[in-house]
Amino acid sequence: MKRSRINEIMAAADDMIRRYGFTLPPFAYWTPDEFKARKTDARHVIDARCGWDITDYGAGRFDEMGLFLFTLRNGLLADLRRGGGMCYAEKLLISRRDQLSPMHTHVIKAEDIINRGGATLVVELFGSDDAGGFAEDRGGTVWLDGIRHDYAPGEKLRLAPGESVTLRPGDWHAFWGDGGDVLIGEVSTVNDDETDNVFREPIGRFAEIEEDVAPTHLLVSDYRHRLD
Repeated sequence: MKRSRINEIMAAADDMIRRYGFTLPPFAYWTPDEFKARKTDARHVIDARCGWDITDYGAGRFDEMGLFLFTLRNGLLADLRRGGGMCYAEKLLISRRDQLSPMHTHVIKAEDIINRGGATLVVELFGSDDAGGFAEDRGGTVWLDGIRHDYAPGEKLRLAPGESVTLRPGDWHAFWGDGGDVLIGEVSTVNDDETDNVFREPIGRFAEIEEDVAPTHLLVSDYRHRLD
């Protein structure tokens, strides 16, 4: 993805988030130079990979297959492993109309996916085989706003604004906006996007970036080579 396109997506996403009554934290608006100057104080933000995240899954077709994310807060796997401390995470996402977030599951993370506003969020579900792999012929169990729901393989949940689904490791899922763009909330256990996303197809989690202009704000994928 071109950096100029990423900058445009950031600005449009910020506008949408504000329209639905949310405001991103102050560090979201730091310039790259400000972030570098304050990296010691922002060490947790950097280590936990909080911030802007825009991906086309390495396929170069963002409008068809991609996702906007902003990680608002996140704990560390060390806390999760010892069973105490900051064991949770929270994100805002934007799924555009008919923009696929492809079929995947998580090994560790359980998550609530919440339609915070906009159009209908479609979540397609499949279960796992005995080894945890994708199972085209298996369903499973999720919770819709806390109410148990046993899903059939390939079932497509339709979440209106205010509705949510709780997914656990082994629930294979893909999602997209139906009829328009959707602002999504995600509340989960500690989030590790570098190792805890298992995709059905061999695709990448992060975009490859062509630096045609300077970044307005850093992506989480920028931290390692620009700040660490």
